[in-house]
Amino acid sequence: MSKFLKIAFFFFIGILLIWWSLHQIPPQEWDKFTIALKKSKFWFIFPVGLILGLSHLVRALRWRLIMEPLGYKPSIINTFLAVLIGYLANLAIPRLGEVLKCTLLSKYEKVPAEKIVGTIVAERAFDVISLGLIFILALTLQFSVVDAGWNQFKAYGKAAGDASHSNQNMYIIIGIILLVAIALLWFFKSKMQNAVGSLKKIIKGVWEGVLSATKLKKHNLFFFYSFAIWFLYLLATYVGLYATEGTGSSFQTAISCLAFASIGMIITPGGIGAYAYFMAKVLELNGVEYTLGLANGTLQWFSQFIIILVLGGIALIILPLFNKQKN
Repeated sequence: MSKFLKIAFFFFIGILLIWWSLHQIPPQEWDKFTIALKKSKFWFIFPVGLILGLSHLVRALRWRLIMEPLGYKPSIINTFLAVLIGYLANLAIPRLGEVLKCTLLSKYEKVPAEKIVGTIVAERAFDVISLGLIFILALTLQFSVVDAGWNQFKAYGKAAGDASHSNQNMYIIIGIILLVAIALLWFFKSKMQNAVGSLKKIIKGVWEGVLSATKLKKHNLFFFYSFAIWFLYLLATYVGLYATEGTGSSFQTAISCLAFASIGMIITPGGIGAYAYFMAKVLELNGVEYTLGLANGTLQWFSQFIIILVLGGIALIILPLFNKQKN
């Protein structure tokens, strides 16, 4: 229930951001917004899809590399298809895909799921570091833009915090439910010994997976894959800027867009609302009209959504068929 309420809350924030983004457009500018979308070069979805598809393949190769110290080397195809299905699942429930792709790989490659979950934790740690480096790069190239954007982001965070505070009664109820659950667990603790043993095994496996990142034999290849993933994200953002008239810009602008849009992808499920809003604000700080920036951000978010929907759906069909034929 707690996880569901958390997801529902941030989904609500995303919907609220969509409403807020659209209401930022003055009535006299609505025609410009709709015309910008109608005149968009929708064929840009194909090169962006190709770039992002390649980034997902590189991510699968990097994940496979982290599994090697554990003694597992799953096939590239199964790893890639599992990654795509994971992204598809994340559209429905954030972070569900991280668990799902581990269970899928465990099923088809006979590797312990709890250990490769640990490798996902290690991967995410490096992604956080990479995003930090993107912000440093954006700060170096566009200090005034990032500073202004960061102030706006903090203002948004304060608003989200105020919204969260207004729901304190809901959290009190959740706390009471958790206390009751703990009391029941304590009452039935004699029956929980086996469950605790299983939990310890899972935690041990996850920890081994995390430590696998420190035992890599191909460090240079790992860093190349990490660089390639984020460079392809940057390239997709840069190419996407040319999908609408008046928003084509430089790599420096694309770096700032990627930095803040990535935050948008984190704080709301699938980046709904937040991705387009932050893109529009960064472009506005770079001299692009907010209306045009929002049109581009909306199109870029929609493109990524469609790409994951198509590639993930295809992977969902191919994965069992491929393994059935292989067997």
